[in-house]
Amino acid sequence: MLVLLLAMMLLAFSVGQFPIAPSTVLKVAGWRLFGIGQPSPAAVEAALWNIRLPRVLAAVLIGAALSSAGAAYQAMFRNPLVSPDILGVSAGAGLGAALAIFFGLPMLLVQGIAFLGGLIAVAMVCVVAALVRRHEPTLVLVLAGVAVSALLGAGISLLKLLADPYTQLPTITFWLLGGLNTIVGSDLLTATPLLVAGLLPLVLLRWRINLLSLGDEEAASLGIAVAPMRWTLIAAATLCTAAAVSLAGIIGWVGLVVPHIARLLVGPDFRQLLPASLLLGGSFLLAADTLARTLAPIELPLGILTAFVGVPCFLLVLARHGAER
Repeated sequence: MLVLLLAMMLLAFSVGQFPIAPSTVLKVAGWRLFGIGQPSPAAVEAALWNIRLPRVLAAVLIGAALSSAGAAYQAMFRNPLVSPDILGVSAGAGLGAALAIFFGLPMLLVQGIAFLGGLIAVAMVCVVAALVRRHEPTLVLVLAGVAVSALLGAGISLLKLLADPYTQLPTITFWLLGGLNTIVGSDLLTATPLLVAGLLPLVLLRWRINLLSLGDEEAASLGIAVAPMRWTLIAAATLCTAAAVSLAGIIGWVGLVVPHIARLLVGPDFRQLLPASLLLGGSFLLAADTLARTLAPIELPLGILTAFVGVPCFLLVLARHGAER
């Protein structure tokens, strides 16, 4: 999987409206990173270092974050149909971004308010779940997430209705469809610490997530503090998802489909499932982004491509599980 990711990165650096041979990509990397060889033409170095490098790294980080969050949620909720936006983080981030665009704020503030919107949405879900004590906690979280997502989605629709149809509405629409075409190096410097901060607890606690997936009573009998563990995972997965959505818009299906593919390859043990999901998620989103900027003369929204690829993959996985039963 690591070899696949490195091969996809080399391909992403090479193809585009300004094709660059893979050998030239390696030569530029050797010169820039290790001082080996000779410098390449300025246009080649600018295309690779200033345009494609931030985009490639962003695709890998966002794909890894979304797929890891999806795998964690699926294990925690013991439901293979759970995705990273189950608690409303994508809807909250989308509403935050739509508000910022509606009021004409700069892109940096759009990303910041989108990130805060995702966190606030999940906080609302958690407050509702804390107030409802008579039902099973996991079920309450899911139902509250569905309700809050519907409410925030209505807010997005209202803003689209009120927005200027010639300036604000297209910007809101394209942001909600997802894409990496506006990524620059400063965006990575802002988002990478947040993505790493969300991934780190998942990596460190991956063996405990195995126990949590057994059920609350079984996990508690094996020494796991179930409630603190669940809130820690929710916080980490939410941080990953909110940072990813604030950087690239709403990109669906990555966190739902990639963990299924990883589970078919390495099994359900979360100690292997998490790194497999992380690597495959980076490769998947990088492949989708490469297609988005090469398939047509205009760049296609990334969310559309991940849906076209993700839905057939999901149906195949669903059919295979049904046949095995």
